[in-house]
Amino acid sequence: MSGLKVGEQFPQDVVFSYVPYTEEKSDITACGIPQNYNASKEFAGKKVVLFSVPGAFTPGCSARHLPGYIEHLKDFKSKGVDIVAVIAFNDAWVMSAWGKANGIKGDDILFLSDPDAKFSSSIGWTAGPRTARYALALDNNKVIYAEKEPAPGEVTVSGAEAVLAKL
Repeated sequence: MSGLKVGEQFPQDVVFSYVPYTEEKSDITACGIPQNYNASKEFAGKKVVLFSVPGAFTPGCSARHLPGYIEHLKDFKSKGVDIVAVIAFNDAWVMSAWGKANGIKGDDILFLSDPDAKFSSSIGWTAGPRTARYALALDNNKVIYAEKEPAPGEVTVSGAEAVLAKL
């Protein structure tokens, strides 16, 4: 498969892994127990922006990709977005720590693990063994925006501003 296309349905049975945020485990070194996050079920009936990065804590992802989503979180909410989530191939603990390191509390942005890049591989959007850099917008599990970066290291079509412009 070569990515998802506008008008298609988000695949069934997409399960990511994550560590839910809790105040008692808000310290970056505090670990929770990873849980399954059934995205197909959780995204149903909601407007969702899901963006993917090659790796948590990497320079391009931390300095150029994630900050736009943090900065524009209120703009996404004002456009009716219920869930903003980021995925990477990193495990759930690393994703949780990355969220905490960036000051994200609660479920403002979900930091989800795509173990072994299983979902990204299923849609053909990987960068070697890692998740590729891309963004999807969904409305009740129907794809309304889907773009993969044309070149490694770029943050154009998958950046917050590009996605906001299409909502």
